[in-house]
Amino acid sequence: MHNVALTRRRTLLAGSVLGGAALLLTGCSEDSGPGGGRKDADAAAEARLRAQAARDSAALLARYDATLAAHPGLGERLRPLRAEVARHAAAFGPAPSAPAPSASVSPSAQPRAGAPAAPSARTSPAVPPDEKQARTDLAAAERRTADARAAALVAAPPELARLLASVAAAGAAHAYLLAEDGA
Repeated sequence: MHNVALTRRRTLLAGSVLGGAALLLTGCSEDSGPGGGRKDADAAAEARLRAQAARDSAALLARYDATLAAHPGLGERLRPLRAEVARHAAAFGPAPSAPAPSASVSPSAQPRAGAPAAPSARTSPAVPPDEKQARTDLAAAERRTADARAAALVAAPPELARLLASVAAAGAAHAYLLAEDGA
């Protein structure tokens, strides 16, 4: 009986020593060296999330601009929402420029005066000729963008997660307001 207890104690001791050594080695290898290891990886992941959010905001802004250009009668209803989307885009930072497209853009795809430049030389989003359908499409775009931001929360660091959550909630509210049939 005495040997069993001693063996068990030695096994536990050896296991804890090995576990501690593994923890020590892992801890040293993640943050050691001039590159910063994990900190650099976290910063790069945050930069990718911010860049994606900025691109999404720029695309949503372009959709608002195209809808306003096609349906000026929706201006009173869309301008406040568009202004919020512009603030969201600014909060995420400038959208990274996309690589130049292989096909040239037609002169009719030039941005209108006073409109912010699109993130790339892509053509404007297609807008249905019916105002109600245009609002429905814009609401769907807001919903998709809000859903993407909510999904990104899992990988985001705390500060960016709060921003993503806030902007996702605003996007969901925009989708609701756009889908309303009243004023």
